[in-house]
Amino acid sequence: MVIKVNGMNDASFSADASGPSETAALVEQLAKALQDKGWMMATAESCTGGLIAGACTDLSGSSNWFERGFVTYSNEAKTELLGVDAALIAGHGAVSEQVARAMAEGAVARSRAQVSVAVTGVAGPTGGSVDKPVGTVWFGWSVGGQTRTERRRFQGGRAEVREATVDHALHVLIELLRRA
Repeated sequence: MVIKVNGMNDASFSADASGPSETAALVEQLAKALQDKGWMMATAESCTGGLIAGACTDLSGSSNWFERGFVTYSNEAKTELLGVDAALIAGHGAVSEQVARAMAEGAVARSRAQVSVAVTGVAGPTGGSVDKPVGTVWFGWSVGGQTRTERRRFQGGRAEVREATVDHALHVLIELLRRA
């Protein structure tokens, strides 16, 4: 992106003409799949801090298929906003299959959406452990009453891990919608 500042309060922006990003293309596919079914979606995000919701709402007309986003970065937020049992977090950790599943199911239960995606992980560069190294992300998808979870480990710095998480979350959700 090129930014030209023409004065103290006047800036003009021009984007690269290479076309939409991979994320934007995924969001367009997601929008079509959800609208074809007449379904709404919600997000439950921890390590991405709202990036999935942000990518979805970057598309004009997203209010036709995007219902709401929960940014639940803290364990308390996961419990208060999504209904994740605190004992589940204490027993398995916030970055776990059990918590990702509970987040995805909680997002549907606490919204008017039929579909959700949840992510909880260690984006880095700090916070990793032997069992859950930096780049570890647990995903949860709830589609039409069925929940699927998956663990992935992404390479790169914080920005790369978060970007890969967004794209993977959207890609799998599209595939699940096509099968629903």
